Amino acid sequence: MTRRPLHWTEYALEALGLGLFMISAAGFGVLLFHPASPVVVSIPAPLPRRALMGLAMALTGVVNTYSPWGRRSGAHLNPAVTLTFWKLGKVTDRDLVGYIAGQFAGGLLGISVAALLFGRWIGDPSVNYVATLPGPTGALPAFAAEVAMTFGVMAVVLALLPHPKAARYTGLAVAGLVFLYITFETPISGMSLNPARTTGSAALATTGTALWVYFLAPPLGMLSAAAVRRRLGARSHCAKLMHDSRYRCAFCGMGNGEVGKGKGEGIAKNLP
Repeated sequence: MTRRPLHWTEYALEALGLGLFMISAAGFGVLLFHPASPVVVSIPAPLPRRALMGLAMALTGVVNTYSPWGRRSGAHLNPAVTLTFWKLGKVTDRDLVGYIAGQFAGGLLGISVAALLFGRWIGDPSVNYVATLPGPTGALPAFAAEVAMTFGVMAVVLALLPHPKAARYTGLAVAGLVFLYITFETPISGMSLNPARTTGSAALATTGTALWVYFLAPPLGMLSAAAVRRRLGARSHCAKLMHDSRYRCAFCGMGNGEVGKGKGEGIAKNLP
């Protein structure tokens, strides 16, 4: 049996995408929440500043999804996303490991670069390396919120991807959810959705992050959405959030002007 190749470029691009996300989150975190920032002076109320943060991160997500690197790797940028597609038979065991390794590396490298760029401002308690922390209500409400949010994200993704005309808007739909979650949910869980994103910040943060919440809740929420989708029935789709035929797909083998050539190497086309 021939082993499917490792996709080193895609793993590196996953690291790049999440690294850029972390740098963006840190930069906007300093701008919108550090007490010395003119934005904080001008807009003292936290809700509108969270809305601005939500908009910034939603736009960052859109850039990552529709950029050349996002179109090439599929823009998972999240171990829970890759794990869910693996469970659905869309990602090989080897790519599961490679993607997740790239994502964790990107989270750590991104926040390390941000620490160099933003110096003492990013370490201020008001920013704290944009760490995701349970709010005053504690870890259990944070866990429940993370499960609900990640369920919502994956439900939207799996609803849109099978439909060619709608699939191109998947990144925009997810960005809309990110905007809403950051704006309104952040006080409950810190709005992570992503174990690699949380781990990156936790490596440098000065306070604990209840890591179990952010390691267990996102996979549980996304896998639950996938289970519901399977029960309802689902059409074939690929594991990329933005499938562009100009870029050969590591998952289904299509693309780069060679439609059909990679069919034999592709992973299962239908949900199990």
